[in-house]
Formats: sequence, structure tokens, C-alpha cells
Amino acid sequence: MAEFFRLFLAILPSIFMITAPILIAATGGMICERSGVVNIALEGLMAIGAMTAATVHVFLEGFPLSIPLALLAGALLGAVFSLIHAYASITLRADQVISGTGINLLANGITIFFCQIFFQQKRTQAFMMGMRPVFSFYPTIWISLAILLVSWFVLYRRPWGLRLRACGEHPQALASAGVDVIKIRYIAVLISGALAGLAGGCLVLTQTTEFASNTINGKGFIALAAVSFGRWLPLGILGSSLLFGAASALAVYIVNIQSLKFLPSDIFSILPYFITLATLVIFSGKDYAPRASGQPYDKGKN
Repeated sequence: MAEFFRLFLAILPSIFMITAPILIAATGGMICERSGVVNIALEGLMAIGAMTAATVHVFLEGFPLSIPLALLAGALLGAVFSLIHAYASITLRADQVISGTGINLLANGITIFFCQIFFQQKRTQAFMMGMRPVFSFYPTIWISLAILLVSWFVLYRRPWGLRLRACGEHPQALASAGVDVIKIRYIAVLISGALAGLAGGCLVLTQTTEFASNTINGKGFIALAAVSFGRWLPLGILGSSLLFGAASALAVYIVNIQSLKFLPSDIFSILPYFITLATLVIFSGKDYAPRASGQPYDKGKN
């Protein structure tokens, strides 16, 4: 147990590094679903943000503001691509799961396509330096906590946050009060896309040295699980994101524990995904989701 505790303290910076993009994407997913729109496309939007941030950073390598500009570009492209999901699921009232899945498939192809155009290969060129740790921790953890705090303040302390939450519970009642439900849902999807793009940028600039087709590797789906496990609450998604981040970090470092070296390393590789599935199964019967989540808004419905 002492050996495990020492390992946990040693990998704490890695836990925070892995947790940060999951928490940012999960915050976006929570805001989106609170408005009544399920955003399955977090995985693809993170890939778009990661590819954009890596590409911008490569082209601006050496420029003092290359990292902030790369993150901003990732967030902007994530918001732009989320418009596809917003238009399909809100304006056309298409199935939100199918719309999000389509964006995931589109992102998988379009990121590789542009990497081939820019770099003549299926990945970005390796860049020498992304973000640097500050006092052992990457600044992305502070960015993610600040985003979560602002989201909590807006959702629970501002009138617009009340309208957003009402939009996901009973949009017809909100519309009867003169509030534009469609506008709120569009804004929520755009915020979700921007945060997913930012999350992808944070991931590629801290955890890898280049963008490839497997860079995101399911982190968007883990963020979706964090939203569900966290009961669509800011404090809840903070705890669930830390859990998944710790599981991912332990999957890498737990092989260093002498007493566990007899186990195949593949067992530890599936640890974060096993925990994700287990939490979804455990909480699948709980009715914590917004009541109108996933339901297209129909003005004529009472």
C-alpha cells in the first residue's frame, strides 16, 4: 500500500495533465446537455481542435504567443464544426446521436486529409516543445478549473444559466415565457464545440508531440461518461474527470509496482475504459439527466 501511495504522489502531475482536457470537454458536454442537446461529437470535435492547435503551433514555432494562438484556433474550429451538429439537431430536428456520430466520422477523415495537405503525411510534423509545466503542473489544469468555475457561476448564479437549465427540462414552458429556446440551444452547442476544441488543443500540446489519428483515443467518449457519472453537475464532473484521469495515468505507471509486474501490461491499458464502462452500467438506471435531453424542440408541442 505504501508503494502504491508513493506512486500516486509521483504521478499526480500526470493525473492533472490527463484530467484537464477531459474536464474541459466534459464541461462543454454538460452545458450542451443542460440545454437539451446531446453532443456525442465531443470525440470528433476534440480531434479537430487537436489537429488545428498542433498545425498552428508548428507553423508559429518560435513565436512567443504560438501556444495561446494554437489553443484559440482549436477552440474556434471546434465551434465552427459544432455548427453542423447544431443545425442538424436543432433546426432540422435530426436524431442527435446520429448527427454527433456523423461528425465523429467526418473529423476522423478530415483531420488526416488536412495533415496530408499540410505535411504530406497522416500526422503533423513533430514539434519540439508544447506547454511547459509550472511548479510541476501544466497550466491546463488551472485553465480547466477556471472554465468549470465560470460555468458553475453562469449556470447557477446568472439568469441566462437558469434559462439554459430550463431549456433542458421543459423547453415549451420556457418558450411560453418569451425566451428563444432555439437560440439558447445554438449557443450551448457552440460553447460545447469551442470547449471540446480547446480540450483537444490542451491534450496535443501537453501529452503528445504531434497530432495523429489516434491522438484523442477515446478521450471525448470518456468526457461524455464523466458528464453522466457526474450527474450533469459541475462538482460531479470534476470528481468523475479526476477519477478517469487517475485511471488513465495509473494505466501507464502501475507497471512500475513490483508486486504487480507479473500481470500482463495490456490489463492496465484497458483500465480507464473498463472504469468508464463500469460507471455507465452502475449509473445507467439513475434518472439524473435533464428531462428534455436528446429531444428535438417542437414549438407546437405542449
